[in-house]
Parts: sequence; structure tokens; C-alpha cells
Amino acid sequence: MYSVEDCIIVDLCKIHNDAGNITVLENNKDIPFAVKRIYYLYDVPMGSDRGGHGHYELEQYIVAASGSFTFILDDGVNRKEFFLNNPAKALHIPPGIWREIVNFSSGSICLVLASMEYCESDYIRDYQEFKIHKYEQNT
Repeated sequence: MYSVEDCIIVDLCKIHNDAGNITVLENNKDIPFAVKRIYYLYDVPMGSDRGGHGHYELEQYIVAASGSFTFILDDGVNRKEFFLNNPAKALHIPPGIWREIVNFSSGSICLVLASMEYCESDYIRDYQEFKIHKYEQNT
């Protein structure tokens, strides 16, 4: 069982030259899981929030490919915020963490690397159900 203390910012390899920067991520090398799905959030209207769910098994790396936004993470007991605004850093979210995404800047792009293909049954969309699940994990 994971807590918000297991959610960390990871420095990614940034290769710089006069033509610009590149960051490369490889399965099971730079990322501690095999990426099964990649998606990104963009054109999120100012003042809108995203997320509002947890996962039973899914693990993610989150990158602010452009702009900035804040992840509010919750393990059922503690909450922790991460401000993302650097494409050379990733937020690692293990399974069993509730997440909300707020404060999207104009033009922001939230890139998500996920350990599983989409599976609706892996989502916990009700916060009270999430808290019950976390309680059951603890007993």
C-alpha cells in the first residue's frame, strides 16, 4: 500500500545543445514500469479541474510538457501538492493514490505515461469508496 510520501518528483535526463533540449524516457530504465498507454491533457479551460479519481493498480509518470499545473494527491489520510512546470521532471504516482489536477496555465500540456491500458474497472471515481478501499488495505 502506498502513501503520498511515495509520490516523488523524478529528475529526467535532459540533453542540451544549441539546437534545443531533448529528454528521453525508456521502459524499465528511466521509468520503473513498462508504459502501456500515453495520453495528454491540453486546452483545459482556465479554472477547470481534472482528475478526481484514484486507481487500484495503475501507476503513472506525469510530465508538464508545456506550461504548469498542480497535482493534489491524497492517500486517504494525508494530502500533498506538487507544482509541475518543468518538462525535465516527472511526478511518479504509484497505485492507490487519489488525484486532482488544478491551476492549469494557459497553453499547458499534461503528459501522462501509464502502466496499463485503459480499464474502467481500475478507476475509483467516488472519494468515499476510495477511503473505504484504503481502510480495507490497512486492515
